[in-house]
Formats: sequence, C-alpha cells, structure tokens
Amino acid sequence: MSQQQSPRDVSIDEIPVDIANTQSSDVHASDVPEEIESITRGLAGEQPPTNPIVVLKAARWWYLHGKGGTDPAFQWAIEWARHLATDMPSDVERFDEFLEYLVTVGFADERHELR
Repeated sequence: MSQQQSPRDVSIDEIPVDIANTQSSDVHASDVPEEIESITRGLAGEQPPTNPIVVLKAARWWYLHGKGGTDPAFQWAIEWARHLATDMPSDVERFDEFLEYLVTVGFADERHELR
C-alpha cells in the first residue's frame, strides 16, 4: 500500500476506494476526488475525454461509490467509453439522466451550467 492509503482505503491507483462507503448511493460533490470530479465534469462538457481508460477510471469510481450498475454517472461513462470504442452514436437519454444526476449530487445548480 502507498503512504496515502490506509487499510480501509485501497486502490490500484492513486484514487482511494473508501471501502466503508462503497455503493452508498448517497454521493455529494464534496465526496468526489478531484481527479474524478474533473473527468466527470469533462464527460458533461462540450469536449469530453477521448481516452477510454480515463473514462473507465471515472466509471469505476462511480460504480463503487454511487449506486453500482444503476448509477447514472457510471452508466454514462460506460456509454461514452462504448461510443469511443465503436464510434456508434451515444444514447442521448442516458446523457440527460447523467446531467440531472450531477445536479442532484451538487456539481451544479442547473443542467445548463455543466455544459
């Protein structure tokens, strides 16, 4: 374990996974690590990340700390990674759910502020 990790915070990279708070489904913007927040905001922006590994890093965090497979941020990150890998159009409804979720979590007061 690196010096930043404790027995209850483990991860394969520098972003810790708080075991006690996995799949709590009660995420607040202040709970999100800076790197994951940056990637997540990028996924909501006009020029989302184009590296699927980066996108999957955010997906992993949201899966573990959000609502698991039903978490809208996780679902959108997976949808965007699929789009990057296959060049197939992405699901606009899933994107809208993602933006609504980010407002609920506290990333912005209104959806339009995320774009």
